[in-house]
Amino acid sequence: MEGGKILVVDDDEQFQGFVQQALAREGYDVRLADDAEKALHILNKETFPVMFIDLKLPRMNGIELCRRICRDKPMSILYAISGFPSLFELSDCRDAGFDDYFVKPLDTGLICKAAKVAFEKIMRWKTR
Repeated sequence: MEGGKILVVDDDEQFQGFVQQALAREGYDVRLADDAEKALHILNKETFPVMFIDLKLPRMNGIELCRRICRDKPMSILYAISGFPSLFELSDCRDAGFDDYFVKPLDTGLICKAAKVAFEKIMRWKTR
């Protein structure tokens, strides 16, 4: 689904740029937030069906952010990202509402494939 909106929440500027570039090349409209509070502010104004969220964020971690997003926007597809997978249990991520979990460093092909699958899923939901 070209033109789909994706929010990337990560406090690493280099990683943000990497993901934004990869997804933009595939035709996605990508917005960035470097912490949970900025992400929630953006989500109050716009809808993003797909989000990539780093688990280790300042002040509010990605698991808590995921819980808040799932409560307010339950149809969103949320992907957890972590450079420190041992800090967060996969079961905690599933319980919070993440749809999948990726470990940094990420391959651009994997990110783009995950976005494509997410938007295909959303289209199937819309046709029912």
